Amino acid sequence: MATNPLPPIRPVILSGGIGSRLWPLSRAMWPKQFLPLASGRAMLVETAERSRGATFAAPLVVCARDHGPAIAEMLDSEGISPCRILLEPQGRNTAPAVAVAALAALEEDEDALLLVMPSDHLVADRSAFLEAIDKGRRVAAAGRLVAFGCTPQGPHTGYGYIRAGAPLDHEGTARIMDGFTEKPDLETSKRLLAEGGHFWNSGIFLFPARLFLSELQNLCPALLQSCQSAFTAAQGSGVFLALGERDFIQAPSLSVDVAVMERTDKGAMLPVDMGWSDVGSWQALWDVSAKDEAGNVAVGDVLLRDTSGSYVRSEGGPFVAVVGLRDVVVVSTDDAVLVSAREHVDQAKEVVEELRARGRAEHDRHPLVRRPWGSYTEIDVGERFKVKQILVKAGASLSLQYHHHRAEHWVVVEGTARVTCGDKTFLLHENESTFIPAGIHHRLENPGKIPLRLIEVQSGSYLDEDDIVRLDDRYGR
Repeated sequence: MATNPLPPIRPVILSGGIGSRLWPLSRAMWPKQFLPLASGRAMLVETAERSRGATFAAPLVVCARDHGPAIAEMLDSEGISPCRILLEPQGRNTAPAVAVAALAALEEDEDALLLVMPSDHLVADRSAFLEAIDKGRRVAAAGRLVAFGCTPQGPHTGYGYIRAGAPLDHEGTARIMDGFTEKPDLETSKRLLAEGGHFWNSGIFLFPARLFLSELQNLCPALLQSCQSAFTAAQGSGVFLALGERDFIQAPSLSVDVAVMERTDKGAMLPVDMGWSDVGSWQALWDVSAKDEAGNVAVGDVLLRDTSGSYVRSEGGPFVAVVGLRDVVVVSTDDAVLVSAREHVDQAKEVVEELRARGRAEHDRHPLVRRPWGSYTEIDVGERFKVKQILVKAGASLSLQYHHHRAEHWVVVEGTARVTCGDKTFLLHENESTFIPAGIHHRLENPGKIPLRLIEVQSGSYLDEDDIVRLDDRYGR
């Protein structure tokens, strides 16, 4: 008698974090997973590429509401068509994200197996990754929630640990999960390694969607109820599905580990050595990067003299020269510079928190702000005025909108603009300009085949982006 084939694996890519320890390169509006940190491609794209092939169904992505269009564009540029992009109104940690992904997956396949992956981790050995997934697929299909434990490369205080218990299969590969240790101090980490049988918790999981939801119902029913209500109330447009805000923000903010994996009796752990890193800090990126003979990593327009053990990067910022220093991190962007001893570089997260508390923009965005229709760059800001350079992609359109507190002057410097202002629609060519009064509905479009570039001068009593009232928007914002 023929056996039933195993169902295809549905990758679930979690893209909710911002990677604040990688400030100033990573910002809330353009986070770590969008950056080409470990290769020439965004880490999110690398994650999606890792799980392509006959074994895998189209991926599900769970992300912040404002990030959906950028993610769709990144994946489309690589020929990857996601099944759904689920838009969170607010980040609620990984357990709610996986719960709504499981609900969405079951609409496609009642036997769905979910491969849950953070969008911003490095896996250097894809072959070892795929081999582990193949083994885990069989274990998961037999009714287990599988966690992948990575072979430790040394004591590490930034990773959680899983203790391997008794073997689950005849090969002795899959093991019972026999305990979790949250990120330990250095002495505890050394002790765990000396004891043996402990593996880094990769945050990668493989399990039947229906089994995960069943365990969630048993272990954390309030979380599941909120997610079910948010999914039922979700509104879709194309590949995007915006979760119901009122219900989703009521879900407890819990990780998959805390909500389920640390409490279930159906867990399994598969050890794997696949060159994994969460690339969670500049120290971690230094660890996994190629170094010169002095132990330095140099990226961009930099010059090092009598320097060793350092990570120095200029990303769109000024030329950087470092002389006579040891074990430092220097990262320069066009609006900020981080200088830190390598051993203290995790405190970049505290810098981000301080910037947020002071109401400064550097924690949130770069001067170059990407939008689904193109981008804008802040050139100058002063009392009651702001100057931007705006780039609109060919065929793209901004929303029909108005502002309560500001007026705008537009000067076209390249391409052709179609402008709607009140009840008038007209074209603007190079070296032509127009005025948009406060309170008047307006839209900017690029009807041409080349990028549209213009200079916008805003003037008024309030100039922040939350003074945009959108009346119609093709990107569903």
